[in-house]
Amino acid sequence: MTLQRLQDRLDIADLLYKYATSVDTKNWEALATVFTDDAHLDYSSVGYPAGTRDQVLGMLSRALGQIPMTQHFVTNIEITFVEDDTANVRAMFYNPMQLPGVDGLTYCGGNYHHEVVRTADGWKSRKAVEENLWFSNHPDPSKNGAAALQS
Repeated sequence: MTLQRLQDRLDIADLLYKYATSVDTKNWEALATVFTDDAHLDYSSVGYPAGTRDQVLGMLSRALGQIPMTQHFVTNIEITFVEDDTANVRAMFYNPMQLPGVDGLTYCGGNYHHEVVRTADGWKSRKAVEENLWFSNHPDPSKNGAAALQS
């Protein structure tokens, strides 16, 4: 493994940490910089329609703006380089959160799947898919995360 490849791995991990920190601090401008301008985002596993970066981040900012507390833990980052400037990433997430009107914390977990590319501004995600695998203490167990917030 070359020094450049090691640096790429660190930079890609930092990109995922920036994603989590931006969501948890509700810094939507910083969150947008995680993605390319033409990125495709898919949060359909929690009830959102897939779409462009700006469409989906707009929906997320409205929904997550209602949530007093989230704390994303991103772990087990697996990076597979497809080409020098492109990689596929899978990372696990665990997210305790405080939902409005719910006693105690709600928890969810799953995987993030990203296709990342090297840009003039560093590594960015051009495709992101959240694979939500489970919810605990959700206010309406018949609904996944975003759908419950939208009703």
